[in-house]
Amino acid sequence: MAAGSFFLQNLLRSKYFGLFLCFALIHGQPGFAQVDGEIETFDLLMPNVLPKKAETYFCTPIRIDSDTDYYIVGFVPNATMETAHHMLLYGCEEPGSDEEVWNCGEMAVKDPSLKSAEPCKKGAQVIYAWAHDAPPLQLPPGVGFHVGGRSKIQYITLQVHYASVERFADGTRDDSGVFLKYTTIRQPKSAGVLLMGTGGRISANSVEYMETACKINEDKVIYPFAFRTHTHALGRVVSGYKVSRVNRKDQWKLIGKQDPQLPQMFYPVANNLTLTKGDTVAARCTMVSNRNWVTRIGLTSDDEMCNFYILYWTEGGEVLNTKHCFSMGPPIYNWSRNRLNSIPDDASTL
Repeated sequence: MAAGSFFLQNLLRSKYFGLFLCFALIHGQPGFAQVDGEIETFDLLMPNVLPKKAETYFCTPIRIDSDTDYYIVGFVPNATMETAHHMLLYGCEEPGSDEEVWNCGEMAVKDPSLKSAEPCKKGAQVIYAWAHDAPPLQLPPGVGFHVGGRSKIQYITLQVHYASVERFADGTRDDSGVFLKYTTIRQPKSAGVLLMGTGGRISANSVEYMETACKINEDKVIYPFAFRTHTHALGRVVSGYKVSRVNRKDQWKLIGKQDPQLPQMFYPVANNLTLTKGDTVAARCTMVSNRNWVTRIGLTSDDEMCNFYILYWTEGGEVLNTKHCFSMGPPIYNWSRNRLNSIPDDASTL
């Protein structure tokens, strides 16, 4: 007998897909989806789209059954870097559009046959990101993204960035996306993502530090367990830290550091630590440009991005209300101007 259903709606076709689950808690800790029989899969894929211009961003949504609580416990990408530059999954209270597919790249190239909108109209939060042939992501036991039911995430929007369209020149269509691993068994730890990034620019023939930092102002205990870095071609090192001030001196503890030209997967954190009210999180992207022109933060592959993702869990259902930590970047912002001190000498080396 079905214990629950994960109804997801294609908004244009107005069809519901019912996936019925049967569960048994066998010899495991209650609340953990531990075996394959307790976990189901939903295919969140582009509906055979045909991107015609390079640097196109497409979005497609699904609606989650609001009568049942679900917990996403894993993500399996269905894409290659030859097809998709990167993919993002956004949890939304309301999707950016009620179309099946729409342009969602702000200043990026747009398909004139489609409407344009943000990935979410309300309540946007990143729950997964993929690039550079990153492998699947499985969350730790007991950790899940709460969606549907009583959660604020009532829709999930898939965004795919097509930096090149050469492989579609013959009319081949694309179904890149993500297989969602989910369960209706309540997970005792709630997953969340804090996305850090910058604006700014990189001068010609220079080494630039793109930095951001934010103080945790919420009375919650955050347990980071994975991190992810993202830049385009100029990124060499991306690092993230917990910063605590003791007697006017900052103490830095590494959350994670990686070469962003490697597979842009979620890596285990470098140190087991917690983030609490009053702590600061700080991130730096070290950019090296041999170009004879200024490179700015932007959406195309010729532009740059500087992102550091912190994947964390909290006890119970309360994740951070703050989803983003962004600065204006160079030349306006840096850590020193934010009065951070004792900056690690190795923040830009691996």
